[in-house]
Amino acid sequence: MIAYRLGDSLYLNITNRCTNRCGFCIRQNGPGVGGYNLWLEKEPTSREIIEAIGDPSGYKEVVFCGYGEPLMRLQTVLDVAMHIKKNYPDVKIRVDTNGQANLIYGEDVTPQFKGLIDTISISLNAENAEKYQELCHSDYGEEAYYSILEFARKCKSHVPRVVLSVVDLPYIDVGKCRRLAEELGVEFRVRHYIKG
Repeated sequence: MIAYRLGDSLYLNITNRCTNRCGFCIRQNGPGVGGYNLWLEKEPTSREIIEAIGDPSGYKEVVFCGYGEPLMRLQTVLDVAMHIKKNYPDVKIRVDTNGQANLIYGEDVTPQFKGLIDTISISLNAENAEKYQELCHSDYGEEAYYSILEFARKCKSHVPRVVLSVVDLPYIDVGKCRRLAEELGVEFRVRHYIKG
């Protein structure tokens, strides 16, 4: 399943790869969400994604968010977003990410989002680096957490809406996470934990 509808948004599932192995991730509990099987047999090409989208003008937004980290396929995200903006300029585009793209590519990729991405939602998931690594098991260790904060800061220059989010689990200090978002000058959202 490449494109799937949840509510009034169209979600794009473009990879199953991720730099995290979060203990609370819905991937750990089943093959999909909302009755959709999101395990990909192969990663779709940009053309296949565009065909799966069709006409997105009836949706509130198009969201890059599936069973992996969409920015592992940065160029694909940019190519598809460019197609949408060129043909459907009023359609909003959101990327849900773990915020580790600058670590993945070894450079600041955020300037490439300008004019293409309307909202970037970054999973903060913990109030400090040690707890983040304990929960998310990033390939980059505790460095991932500091990179996420820097990524959020840099996104502000290129993306109109930047959101830090956490899952409402009892061992996460939501108040401290909210204060971090306030210090960065970005929005904050608490996501409901989904068992799958």
